[in-house]
Amino acid sequence: MAIIGTTIFSHILPVMFGFFAFILIISGSLENNNPKLGLGVILFIIACVFPYLVLSVLV
Repeated sequence: MAIIGTTIFSHILPVMFGFFAFILIISGSLENNNPKLGLGVILFIIACVFPYLVLSVLV
């Protein structure tokens, strides 16, 4: 069962977080909406760091 957990946390969730982060970054920069842009940047950073934090605990 560890394979399913590691696949979810290493391949699926970071891609989803990264996709929504890019959407928020683009939309926030085009609309000059700083909170949306900031949320996108934070979500992108979480998408980058998330697999390392979770997988170090699972594996």
